[in-house]
Amino acid sequence: MSSPPSTSGKRVKVLVAKLGIDGHDRGAKVIARALRDAGFEVVYTGIRQTPMQVAMAAVQEDVDVIGVSMLSGAHMSHMRELMKRLEELGASDIPVVLGGTIPIPDIEPLKRIGVREVFLPGTSLREIVEHVRRLAEEKRALEREILGQ
Repeated sequence: MSSPPSTSGKRVKVLVAKLGIDGHDRGAKVIARALRDAGFEVVYTGIRQTPMQVAMAAVQEDVDVIGVSMLSGAHMSHMRELMKRLEELGASDIPVVLGGTIPIPDIEPLKRIGVREVFLPGTSLREIVEHVRRLAEEKRALEREILGQ
């Protein structure tokens, strides 16, 4: 996999997080490694994070994309809270993606609250990397447009 585009002179930065009580982080670590191997800068928050902790870390680290891994079944409430916290921090422009054992009927409601993409078990690492790359490019293009560059 090639390096992510770096139109602003810095690598694409992604925060990978585990929300709630779910302590199974193997999938999150696989994703973090795949993103790193593709040339992204990756910040991994570890397990048992709150939505506010993730939102604050994303702002402090100035990330391009947030990737959340969830297997606990609490994805609707945690993702609603994360999106709310990002908005409160003025960071609702950071695209959020979600991966894990997400019931198919929950995908559209998740997208309606602002989750940009949902990755189910079996999604290829290449597909995840490309989606994250595209979302980072879109965010950076919007930032340049806002700044008039």
